[in-house]
Amino acid sequence: MPNNKALGILALAGVEPYKEKPNEEYMNAEQLEHFKKILEAWRNQLRQEVDRTVSHMKDEAANFPDPVDRAAQEEEFSLELRTRDRERKLIKKIEKTLQLIEEDEFGFCKSCGIEIGIRRLEARPTADLCIECKTLAEIKERQMAG
Repeated sequence: MPNNKALGILALAGVEPYKEKPNEEYMNAEQLEHFKKILEAWRNQLRQEVDRTVSHMKDEAANFPDPVDRAAQEEEFSLELRTRDRERKLIKKIEKTLQLIEEDEFGFCKSCGIEIGIRRLEARPTADLCIECKTLAEIKERQMAG
């Protein structure tokens, strides 16, 4: 399933999966531009969703005389607002990642410093941990919760 999502993000940005050239330097200008394009397209799509929700909620706001209808509308709005809240948090994470690209810090694990990898970043452009450190973090999280 993550591959379908990654393809969706790449398609949204109008880019193909990055094809590395032999002996190409990791996170060179071309690769950074590739990820910047992906992240900006994703952020723009999320912002459009937020705008669409605001106008939808204004249009749909009605004072239903039937309490059941009113409760159904309130539940629908509540679900939409929760979704938009998650999207706003994702937009912030995307903007933080775009800042890392500007600072030339993108693509490296914040824990151990190794390369995260092109394919992992295409699947999850906001990833800031390599797969090993992410796995360890999830194990620690489960141990703390359990």
